[in-house]
Amino acid sequence: MLPSAGAASVAVVPFPKRLLTSDEEVVLDTRPHWIALVGPVAVTLLLIAGLVAALVNIHGTGGGKSVLRWIVVIVVLVLFVAYPLRRFVQWATSHFVVTNERLIHRSGLVAKRSMEVPLNRINDVRFEQGVFERIIGAGDLIVESAGERGQEVFDDVRHPEAVQKVIYERAEAYQGRFAGQGGAGPARPSVGEELQRLADLRDRGAITDTEFQAQKGRLLGE
Repeated sequence: MLPSAGAASVAVVPFPKRLLTSDEEVVLDTRPHWIALVGPVAVTLLLIAGLVAALVNIHGTGGGKSVLRWIVVIVVLVLFVAYPLRRFVQWATSHFVVTNERLIHRSGLVAKRSMEVPLNRINDVRFEQGVFERIIGAGDLIVESAGERGQEVFDDVRHPEAVQKVIYERAEAYQGRFAGQGGAGPARPSVGEELQRLADLRDRGAITDTEFQAQKGRLLGE
């Protein structure tokens, strides 16, 4: 089971603290469930079996046979890089993070993808699990939020019911911080503040320049 909202579940490679704001704390840091690797592992085994079978059946030591063997090896390597390796890297570099201020999903080694939703903009969190997924503790998490993103679906989340609870608890606590100060809730940041926040994220490597320009265009177009 996942820990309560008061503790952090740390992934193998923790979420970089340099990407957090000064008062921000990680509550939950997890990567996708191992079920996400079943497909890539199965394809890898098939590629190995196919490679071995092909090499065993290519008889002879002539120049043409050697070239054919190398062609088979190269084709297998290309297929391995195209799907299994790419999915392995995506799994290993993926972070699903809940902090005391926002929900963050970040993945990628060279080409990075980052998404975040402030807790005060989350309208609804639900999950979907089949019978097998419930047995192994996996499922899909659906987050509804205000803004241009609307709905985000996160596949193969570990213990989605517990994650749902953590998000609701932290969202309530986030709202309570402002209610306790006599306010109705955190005010919607201005366009200038949003642009500054996006620029800081870009400078820290949390988002790419392309993502920065795209979100900047949406803000200025509102």
